[in-house]
Amino acid sequence: MPAFPDSPPLALTLDLDDTLWPVWPAIERAEHQLHGWLHEHAPATAQRFDPPALRALRNAVEAEHPHWKHDLSSIRRESIARALAMTGHDPQLAGPAFDVFFAARQRVEFFDDALPGLARLAARFPLFAVTNGNADLATVGIARHFQGSLSSQKLGIGKPDARIFHLACERLGVAPAQVLHVGDDLLLDVHGARDAGLQAVWLHRPGHAAGALPAGCGQAATLIELAEMLGC
Repeated sequence: MPAFPDSPPLALTLDLDDTLWPVWPAIERAEHQLHGWLHEHAPATAQRFDPPALRALRNAVEAEHPHWKHDLSSIRRESIARALAMTGHDPQLAGPAFDVFFAARQRVEFFDDALPGLARLAARFPLFAVTNGNADLATVGIARHFQGSLSSQKLGIGKPDARIFHLACERLGVAPAQVLHVGDDLLLDVHGARDAGLQAVWLHRPGHAAGALPAGCGQAATLIELAEMLGC
């Protein structure tokens, strides 16, 4: 990782999905939990919509409601309600059905380096989560490592919008130039953070898609590697 062009970071912001855990296995498990709940409580819906069909309907709802692009929970809940209505069940069941999905979605499997890396980073730096997803730090079990979190769902804006990065810096009480953002997405995390005036490290895990790293940004394969680079 190249030397940081600005002053050494005083605080870190971190992405969550695909940075601390692989997100799609968690979503796939949650979709199967949802389908199992529908099989018991809304059998006609479960029969017509298997998990891939439920995901396709969810994607259709997202395309129809671009104003919800930062609210993944509303998109999922509306897609469940639509599936229920299309098969003669009460759309109000979407509430408890989504609760089943959401609870299962929080049961993530961390990358091997994530928890020990977080512990090392948190021992030296204030950490703040910045996510476009809907994972909950307390439910996932890592809230103790963070000063707080910002999600696109609650704010209505998400990465790469500079405002979500700036708000995280305000919450940390640190100027953007002295905050290092860490994330897996080259556009949303790295370019977004740099455009907002933060330092940035691309957490580029083995097997992830290649890309061109912007000048002045760092790269690490794991949080352990990042902690070592930062002297933690």
